[in-house]
Amino acid sequence: MSEQDTTWRPYEDGGSLGWMGSQGGTIARDEDLAGQARLTYEQDDSRSFHAITCSVTGWLLHHRFFDNAADALAAFDAMKPAVEELRARLPEGGPKSSADARAGGPLLAAFMARFS
Repeated sequence: MSEQDTTWRPYEDGGSLGWMGSQGGTIARDEDLAGQARLTYEQDDSRSFHAITCSVTGWLLHHRFFDNAADALAAFDAMKPAVEELRARLPEGGPKSSADARAGGPLLAAFMARFS
């Protein structure tokens, strides 16, 4: 991976901020890693709702839920290096063979267990 590939950038140049997210909260933070991974933080303080959605293209869509912003934002930052490592170990865009899928399974399971 090049240096550019490991730089998190605002998703769609920040265009998603303020919109409703997939979990029903307002998107307050949304970052992309080389068009292959994304972390989105949604909040709705009126119901103490905070969610993080993590995706790795072709491999993973994982949601986490919190009851306060501090914990959610700390988790968002903690997940970034783990997503970078996961993305580096998986074939870009998803499995290309059944062997890829079998090799990716334990990596994905470990990530989800760590960030459940």
